[in-house]
Amino acid sequence: MTKIAVIDYDMGNLHSACKGLEKAGANPIITDSPQVIAQADGVVLPGVGSFDPAMQHLQQRDLVTPIQNFVKSGKPFLGICLGLQILFESSEEGKESGLGIIKGQVKRFQSEPDLTIPHMGWNNLDLIQANHPLWKNLPVSPYVYFVHSYFVSPRDSQVIAAQVTHGSQTVTAAIAFENIMAVQFHPEKSSDYGLQILTNFVDFVKK
Repeated sequence: MTKIAVIDYDMGNLHSACKGLEKAGANPIITDSPQVIAQADGVVLPGVGSFDPAMQHLQQRDLVTPIQNFVKSGKPFLGICLGLQILFESSEEGKESGLGIIKGQVKRFQSEPDLTIPHMGWNNLDLIQANHPLWKNLPVSPYVYFVHSYFVSPRDSQVIAAQVTHGSQTVTAAIAFENIMAVQFHPEKSSDYGLQILTNFVDFVKK
């Protein structure tokens, strides 16, 4: 069975991510072991919370280099929510450097009259890389679940795989570049469409 390492750094809802991956036909292993990460067929980096504590936890567990090395290996990698944001170089939310795997910054939603921050709840995706394997068997504008006050702003717009609109602001909802996939929303909380996305990732790993 496909072994997917789900990285444990005290910043994610690991149980629901693993449940979704199991339903998608994978064997998820919750781990903070560099050896297990290196030997996995694919890696999922979940995350809930703030940028600086996330990076500090990764540093304390000596996981920064193992994650960077896994991405360089070319094997499939999926970031979820905060696990997308920490792939970037820096964040307006904190002072720590991110993993620097994707060039760009994490920014905060601008305040608007009647705009709720955080952006919380269900919203439609605008699929930019519509033919990417992550979106296979999804409708044109799938409905998924978000909880975030910050969004990623990649330097290279070519990596943007999906966008979402909150108030008057259209921001990055997912990126995809070579073996890297990462989403701002929570597929593990996004019902059938979220399960389909996790299934698509598992299928990508199996190839």
